[in-house]
Amino acid sequence: MTAEATDAPALSFGRLVPVTVHFDDLDALGLLHNARYPVMVERAWAGLWAGHGFRFEGDWAAAGDACNAVRELTVTYETPVTRPGPYAVHLWLERLGRTGLTYGFRFCSADGATTYARGTRVLVRLDSATLRPTPWSDTFRAAGRALLRSAE
Repeated sequence: MTAEATDAPALSFGRLVPVTVHFDDLDALGLLHNARYPVMVERAWAGLWAGHGFRFEGDWAAAGDACNAVRELTVTYETPVTRPGPYAVHLWLERLGRTGLTYGFRFCSADGATTYARGTRVLVRLDSATLRPTPWSDTFRAAGRALLRSAE
């Protein structure tokens, strides 16, 4: 652990997931390309959910709770990322509804102290046969409750 990480604020909610910015994630001006932020966040969520046993491998019927679609995505860019290296994504759930959820995120320094971008994303769980909204499983809801920013 570095001295910088020791001074980082403790998270009171959510999880801090490490990500890496590579040289080819930067644009022609040497900044992390705006379209890469949501990709990094998606990878962080995929890793977090995989740790709970949820996986999507291209089979809609077998995907279960991973069979979902994005309804809305907002991103606010605060400070440019100007170099490759280790960073993190702070993830949490703002709302866990019957068939949908809203998650919050911060793209930040590896220790969580500096925020580069923040946003929310709304997902809707889909029935694989009808592509209509369907309830989250009890297993998913239990895992999700641990990530809620405030009590349900």
